[in-house]
Amino acid sequence: MADAPWWRGAVIYQIYPRSFLDTNGDGVGDLPGIIERLDYVAGLGVDAIWIAPFFKSPMADFGYDIADYREVDPLFGTLADFDALLAKAHALGLKVMIDQVLSHTSAEHAWFRESRESRDNPRADWYVWADPKDDGTPPNNWLSLFGGPAWQWEPRRRQYYLHNFLAVQPDLNFHRREVRAAVLDNVRFWLDRGVDGLRLDAINFCFHDARLRDNPAKPAALRNGRSFRADNPYAFQYHLHNNTQPENLAFLEELRAQLDRYPGVAALGEISSEDSLATTAEYTRGHRLHMGYSFELLTDDFSAAYIRDTVRRLETVMTEGWPCWTISNHDVERVLTRWGGGRASATMANQLTAMVCSLRGSVCVYQGEELGLTEAELPYEALRDPYGIAFWPEFKGRDGCRTPMPWHDGEHAGFSSTAPWLPVPAEHRALAVSRQQADPDSALNGYRRFMHWRRGQPALRCGAIRLLDTPEPVLAFVRELDGERVLAAFNLSAHAVELAFPLPGPLQPLHGHGLVEGTLDGERLRLPAHGSLFARG
Repeated sequence: MADAPWWRGAVIYQIYPRSFLDTNGDGVGDLPGIIERLDYVAGLGVDAIWIAPFFKSPMADFGYDIADYREVDPLFGTLADFDALLAKAHALGLKVMIDQVLSHTSAEHAWFRESRESRDNPRADWYVWADPKDDGTPPNNWLSLFGGPAWQWEPRRRQYYLHNFLAVQPDLNFHRREVRAAVLDNVRFWLDRGVDGLRLDAINFCFHDARLRDNPAKPAALRNGRSFRADNPYAFQYHLHNNTQPENLAFLEELRAQLDRYPGVAALGEISSEDSLATTAEYTRGHRLHMGYSFELLTDDFSAAYIRDTVRRLETVMTEGWPCWTISNHDVERVLTRWGGGRASATMANQLTAMVCSLRGSVCVYQGEELGLTEAELPYEALRDPYGIAFWPEFKGRDGCRTPMPWHDGEHAGFSSTAPWLPVPAEHRALAVSRQQADPDSALNGYRRFMHWRRGQPALRCGAIRLLDTPEPVLAFVRELDGERVLAAFNLSAHAVELAFPLPGPLQPLHGHGLVEGTLDGERLRLPAHGSLFARG
């Protein structure tokens, strides 16, 4: 443990800056708001923060469409604000990771404005351009994640450009050495400022198939993929050619070589491919990314068997790398609604946090999970997410998980002095930080107890994992480090369970984690509703 890098087994708290705290009264969160609440974050017992994009952007995709990689958008503050944030976080013992969106830029980026002007300018081939077919239609059948063709016509060049996301997010041409060098130079700018890590958005989308081959169709019965909704035409294809190309591996090694010049810096890749677990293993093998995470636990699937199978499959293929797990983020329905439905409770919230934080790997936890927030139900007129607006009413988009943090139960929930960019529902104000602080049984205090307890459990942070074949609804596994074994068992249901449980050697129950505790009686394991048991041997 003493020699382990900081990121191995770390709990990384994701901050969505638009929705964390507004200090200037414009209804949108900002970097000074993060600074103001860093003491709160440090008090949760987490190891690091990951800040979603705060760079200069027209905000078509709320910061994931970057117009200048080296400037803070005035909506969020200034570079001086970021430097102050970094200094305070480090003073509190928190590492700082920032999002880097490398595969595409905003259409307002200076590179793209130059590239689209002609076919012979210095940056003409910095993006993915292609001639139309003879009938004027796009060059192939690739689709955008946000629905419809992944090609947008540009009359200046009389060509199409590729966009795997929104039409205003053109894809860079990573086949060009100059593009890769420019991207790495932008990354170096933030490394020089002292960031501790990078969360790499959609990192498997950097390269495309240079031959622009069509993607094959996916049978209708298989269009219920874990990463993409079945009502989105994106699910109709096997995405073999528009992402996850073999050339990307060499680029990851280029990136890692640069990161290695900054001791202690870590890279976490977001990976969504046809076989995300296999790609995660491949991307963290050898001298590539330090960690990777995929979408397997960000889906509606919820059972002990599903979680066990997912972890076991990754453990089978990941022979070298280090995983990172997450059950919530800014792109999916909040976990208490997704997995808890109408049964959401503080007890379940704390158990789910403990479960994911006990798996082998590092963990990303999303702001508001410590409060037990559920998905906000918003009317159509309140939506801001282009994804939700396009797919309404079958899919309501990502706004429901992005509503502002409720700091107190008064007007605008203490987030802002004015109406916020998204409304705060009444049920979130009832779970405000100010209400939960003084309640020892609150989700917030349960979260704090577990996180601080976990810090003293080396086997849970860095140990190997052995999954146990228990019946539903019990998920159980053993973590082992330096001869110490810790059994972790979770009843994922709202009903008490009892089962015969052959123990992996003599074990003594561990206390102090703050969860609803189960008991061991000989070879009988008893777990109350959403109960958990930790035992050491």
